[in-house]
Amino acid sequence: MCGIWALFGSDECLSVQCLSAMKIAHRGPDAFRFENVNGFTNCCFGFHRLAVVDQLYGMQPIRVKKFPYLWLCYNGEIYNFKQLQKQFGFEYQTLVDGEVILHLYNRGGIEQTASMLDGVFAFILLDTANRKVFLARDTYGVRPLFKTQTDDGFLGVCSEAKGLTNLKHSTSLFPKVEPFLPGHYEVLDLKPSGKVASVELVKFHSYKDEPLHAACDTVENLPSGFDLETVKSNIRILFENAVRKRLMAHRRIGCLLSGGLDSSLVAAVLLKLMKEMNFKYPLQTFAIGMENSPDLLAARKVAAHIGSEHHEVVFNSEEGIQAIEEVIFSLETYDITTIRASIGMYLVSKYIRKKTDSVVIFSGEGSDELTQGYIYFHKAPSPEEAAEESERLLKELYLFDVLRADRTTAAHGLELRVPFLDHRFTAYYLSLPAELRIPKNGIEKYLLRQSFEDSNLLPKEILWRPKEAFSDGIASVKKSWFSILQDYIDQQVDDLLLEKAAEKYPFNPPKTKESYYYRQIFEKHYPGQSNWLPHYWMPRWVKATDPSARTLKHYKSATQE
Repeated sequence: MCGIWALFGSDECLSVQCLSAMKIAHRGPDAFRFENVNGFTNCCFGFHRLAVVDQLYGMQPIRVKKFPYLWLCYNGEIYNFKQLQKQFGFEYQTLVDGEVILHLYNRGGIEQTASMLDGVFAFILLDTANRKVFLARDTYGVRPLFKTQTDDGFLGVCSEAKGLTNLKHSTSLFPKVEPFLPGHYEVLDLKPSGKVASVELVKFHSYKDEPLHAACDTVENLPSGFDLETVKSNIRILFENAVRKRLMAHRRIGCLLSGGLDSSLVAAVLLKLMKEMNFKYPLQTFAIGMENSPDLLAARKVAAHIGSEHHEVVFNSEEGIQAIEEVIFSLETYDITTIRASIGMYLVSKYIRKKTDSVVIFSGEGSDELTQGYIYFHKAPSPEEAAEESERLLKELYLFDVLRADRTTAAHGLELRVPFLDHRFTAYYLSLPAELRIPKNGIEKYLLRQSFEDSNLLPKEILWRPKEAFSDGIASVKKSWFSILQDYIDQQVDDLLLEKAAEKYPFNPPKTKESYYYRQIFEKHYPGQSNWLPHYWMPRWVKATDPSARTLKHYKSATQE
């Protein structure tokens, strides 16, 4: 996890512009580099490093003797860089996994490069010999990337939008900043002036398709057919493989643990593999919640079962409320449920950074979208519509849960790893018949739970624990986190302000005081950038006015049974 930043064709003094690059310093607390491009005085790269692999040669932009005309700035992890080296005979000059991008590009161009990378990534690749700039982002947008481009060819690229919002340019004081689409690469011509012209934007991978890099995966062909035992076995094999490949790190590995199905499965498989591979340290797991919250109690049970070194972070409503503004600044969104869920994740990440030496953090993001884990899936009109909704949620992950997971951990210099969004695992799960993937017997994620039922990885009551939204599970059953927030905000926003909300904020107008409060803070830090959020996250097929699972009629807490 790092912070990348680059400018091409800047009219303004680069020493002034580079102050913007310092706004993402939290993403790479270990080192910083600012480098001009030879022959292009108005083009430069900025890089903030979190040293996870190759302590000696890991600085960027990466340049190697074999390709002196290539400059690479990337944020991510490429899990199959050794397999690709073996398959194509690449001669690496560093231990940096991202170096493979240079070799793949030299061998087969940008299309093959992006398609063959098994991992999470956002990168800027400059080819001065052919005068090209390439941008690319992984399938689900696990690693963030934003860009701004003016009509006269000035281009700015950054891991977070905040590194671009205050750039200055002769034709535009604040150029429009937009997220770069996941699963795409863009080709731009680099002119002698340093300015760029966009040539094409290409979607290189659809999450439903088996990725091109599957051909050189460590798990080869799986048994075909949709009989239940085969499917369950394939799910276990691919999920374990997804966790195993993410163990690549020279820094200590930890795991977030809410005590729900997803994070518990990740933690259990992770600890099992670490034991098999003789890791020299115990796995640290981290839970956050208010006193006696469902998540704390469930996580304690899981940690005792799997034998992790468990840490509990207990916070009160005042601490949560005090964090709201810095969380919104980190997130760059005003989405209601994203902000609610981010507060706990932000506080636990802060604890991990200050109190432990774990840096690479595993988490359960992506499972709810992939395996139909949200409670409203019980109301899906048909298996086919449930499958379509699952795909829509995956497509928009970069706007919601993946955004939350990245920003809250990156704000404290941690690197997040999300095995549920492994390309092969997701492609296989989505290839299964729609009726296999729907909730059954009143239980969501039924197939996933069933697949691990005989594994003894988790206690039965955890494996079959009903869905609890992260923003609710961290509070008590008697009073939800969203209720605590709403009670506080009710005193902060006047009724008259809410009545006139649509006039002040015509795009995505706030409908509640809570929504209005978040929007005010967002606009304070990012004025005029409301288009970063196309719409609020809300459940479907139910008449919901609030995104919390606890407001839905069929919500059932394990403690109320």
